[in-house]
Parts: sequence; structure tokens; C-alpha cells
Amino acid sequence: MQSLDETVKATVTERLRQIEAHLEGDVAFFYGSIDVSVMRAFRDFIERMAAAKAPDRNRIIFFLNTPGGSAEAVEKMVEIIRHHYAEVFFVVPDAAFSAGTILCMAGDRIYMDYSSSLGPIDPQVWNGKEWVPALGYLDKVEALLAKATAGDLTNAEFLILQNQDLALLARYEQARDLTVTLLKKWLVEFKFRNWAVHRTDQTKIGQAVTADEKRERAEQIARRLGDNRLWHSHGRMIGPGTLTRLLRLEINDYSNDETLRPLIRSYNDLLTDYVARGGFNRFLHNRDFF
Repeated sequence: MQSLDETVKATVTERLRQIEAHLEGDVAFFYGSIDVSVMRAFRDFIERMAAAKAPDRNRIIFFLNTPGGSAEAVEKMVEIIRHHYAEVFFVVPDAAFSAGTILCMAGDRIYMDYSSSLGPIDPQVWNGKEWVPALGYLDKVEALLAKATAGDLTNAEFLILQNQDLALLARYEQARDLTVTLLKKWLVEFKFRNWAVHRTDQTKIGQAVTADEKRERAEQIARRLGDNRLWHSHGRMIGPGTLTRLLRLEINDYSNDETLRPLIRSYNDLLTDYVARGGFNRFLHNRDFF
């Protein structure tokens, strides 16, 4: 079994180096939920990786597989990554949901293929027992308040509304507002920084993009990704076609790239199989860390 593990390690590291050569950056792989408990290990992981990089290498290729987690932890991860790398390419071979989607919005590029998924950005909040999607609670309370205003609230609904923890609802609102704030900031600062001229708006093609227009587009994307009435499910799997068509978010779709697609899949699939076989809840990998 030891020899098999060593073979797997050698193989995935060789495939990692091929991706690094093709995309001209340092590859990092993250698997698992995103929360504050991983921050010290993540900091050390990125610091060691950056310390070993070539002097002219300032790009990180960040593979992300995550069900989501904490928006506060995402903000710290971005600060850590951006402290060491000026350019960030996120690669989502499978799925990056919720907080993972928020994290991707801090990238200069997002690489996906037709089978990849991001998700709605409903922030997860710890209610004392488990992580819960905040927007679902807020939407339900708002619906009950609307019924109360219209005089249509039933006695059972009144009891539900009366028993709500106001402090907890305030935390949900803060988590929602933080998510929108982060997306607007990162999209303008990173994803849109090279967006100089209009390319799709028929009334503005060729015209220079203003700072206000970048902020407006970022606001639209943040609001739509957080719209429960649009997605209907916290676990909705949003592919690159929908992101491009509905949100007008530029995705680097490698579905038909006969060089890059096999490189990404062979690296990611072998490594995620290894993670599943080992039963790891969280896993980090780069050329010097396994």
C-alpha cells in the first residue's frame, strides 16, 4: 500500500508540474469546507509555497473543491493569497459552492468546463448547533412580516415570528451584507481590472468602461448570485453557460481545450480519488506539500 501511495503522489505531482508549465503559475489544491479553523495551516501552506517560487513567478493557479463555509474565512484566505501573489486563477473542475463561489470572485480568472459548478452565495452562519444558510431564514421572516403587514398572518405563523431570535437574525443580515460587499469589492478590484472596453453591450461596443459601470456590474452579479427566488435551492449547481448568459460573468471555459482539459482532469480526478479513499475531510496539495 505504501508503494501505491508513493506512485499516486509522484503521478499527481508530475501532472501538477505540467499544469504549472502550461498556465505559467504555481498550482495549489484545496479540498474541503472553508472555516477559520484552517487559517493557520492555510497560511503556512501558502507561505512555504510562495517562499519557493521563482522570482518572476507571481501567479497562483488555485484548484478549488468545496461545499462552502464561512464568508469571514474566505476574506482572510483572499488576504493571505493576495499578499503573496499578484495574479490568481481559480480552477473549478467539479464544484465550489456558497463561500467557494465567493472565493472565486476574488480571482483574475475562473476556469470551468461544462460539468463544473458554482452555487448561490447564500452565506453559512453557525446557529449554535450547525451551519445554516442565512438567506433562507431571512426570506422566510420577510415573508411572514409581509403577511403581518397585510393582516394575513395566522396564529401559528405569529408564534413562529414571535419566537425568532433577533440577535441571530441580525447575524444573518450581517453575513448577507458582508457577502455582497466582498463580491463588489473583489470583482471590481480583480476580475474587472483588465476590462477596458465594452464587448457585448450593442449600444456601447468599443467604448471605454467606466469605474461606475464596473461597480454597477459587480452589484448586479452579487445581487443575482444571492437571489433565492432566482435559484430556489442553496445547492443549485450553476454551470459556466448560465454564469455567462444570465450573470454576464466571464468564465474561462476549457471544455473544448484539448490540451488544458486533460491536464486539469487527470490531476484533479486522481487527487480527489486519493482524498476520497483516504477519507480526508480537508486536503491541501502543491509541488512540495502532500
